[in-house]
Amino acid sequence: MTIITRLSEADDFPSLVELNNVLWNEENSPLPIHWDSPEEYGKFNPPGSEIVALCDGQLCGYVSLQQGKMDSNIHVITLAIGVDSQFRGAGAGRLLLDAAYDWGKQHGKRKLSLRVLATNTSAIAFYEKCGFHIQGRLIEEFFLNGQYVDDIFMYKRIES
Repeated sequence: MTIITRLSEADDFPSLVELNNVLWNEENSPLPIHWDSPEEYGKFNPPGSEIVALCDGQLCGYVSLQQGKMDSNIHVITLAIGVDSQFRGAGAGRLLLDAAYDWGKQHGKRKLSLRVLATNTSAIAFYEKCGFHIQGRLIEEFFLNGQYVDDIFMYKRIES
């Protein structure tokens, strides 16, 4: 399988809507995401604000690049990553995180940051394997599926 990454384009929005609407649920997100249209998606995620992965030409994952909004944290990129379940383990997730790191380095950023539910142990292990470290934990931050769940903050420093 050939996997490539590139910045998102407006033509990706229909596939990104479909992927997001399948990926996010109460098992892995405190606020399940549902987009009604590609136009709505594009309003909140303009072209170039995400890196997409294409597996043999098919959109199979993405990572959003949310830059700090204040001068005091403009050096931080907050990531949200999603990979289609049928392509997990194929390398798309690692390529997306590597591409986000490279993008941050090219744009003078210092830190990648992300959040993950404590119940998502496979994602935590994957992020650690990709060089991320736990930087904090909000205890019992969410009540999902009848249980309290911690919210874990992870980071990776971008070396200059």
